[in-house]
Amino acid sequence: MTSSILLTGGTGTLGRRVLPLLLDAGFTVRVLSRRVHEPGDGVEYVTGDLIEDEGTAAAVEGAETVLHLAGGAKGDDVATRNLARAAARAGVGHFVHISVVGADRIPLAYLRAQRDAELAVADSGVPWTTLRAAQFHTLVLTMVEKMAKLPVVPVPGGLRLQSVDPGEVAARLVELVRGEPSGPVADLVGPEEYGLAEPVRAYLRAYGKRRPLMPVRIPGKAGRAYRAGENLSVDGAMRGTRTWAEFLADAPEHVHVVGTEAP
Repeated sequence: MTSSILLTGGTGTLGRRVLPLLLDAGFTVRVLSRRVHEPGDGVEYVTGDLIEDEGTAAAVEGAETVLHLAGGAKGDDVATRNLARAAARAGVGHFVHISVVGADRIPLAYLRAQRDAELAVADSGVPWTTLRAAQFHTLVLTMVEKMAKLPVVPVPGGLRLQSVDPGEVAARLVELVRGEPSGPVADLVGPEEYGLAEPVRAYLRAYGKRRPLMPVRIPGKAGRAYRAGENLSVDGAMRGTRTWAEFLADAPEHVHVVGTEAP
């Protein structure tokens, strides 16, 4: 017996990895997007805007499960609140939501919005599961690509990461979708904890570039929180297996890590 699922963010970094796994698991998938897409591979696409609450009710109608992956720089709390409200009205049986490790501990507007989104799901009346994940390897790659374009690369001192492979996050989310609503589950982080200088050096080696690294200090309350490791998850966290170096080695064909020495 197939189960119907509404997937938001299905065209994003995580959603593109989740979608084929859902199809392989036998789900009937409807993807909510702000852009028009032609149906294909058994996927139904519907158009809507969660922040403006346009098309939300129609997208949720008939779905047994909602997997909410859509996100942006602003408005994630508003979007999630609108979606959770529509899910409650439609009688959805399970709302699965992705969030960020440290959402309740780092005093940044983006992370406060993630925490408010978590609360919107928990307070919706819909049975729910929320997974907090660490930064994706893909995000770290984007960061270091931009940093490496500068003649001197600023490296925030005290900032440590536990980046995780998005494919492993996708697989975990599908496990959660197939299971019973579980509330907050164990965080998912990568197999290593490292300072930001490490992926910067690895990236520079991979491209054969040389840049001096300059330590900088993150100011204010956010800086203190990062230096205290409030963005990390240790006790009880699930750990992925694919390291940053393995991810980088599999990045575009001309990228190869060639050594371990600092530039």
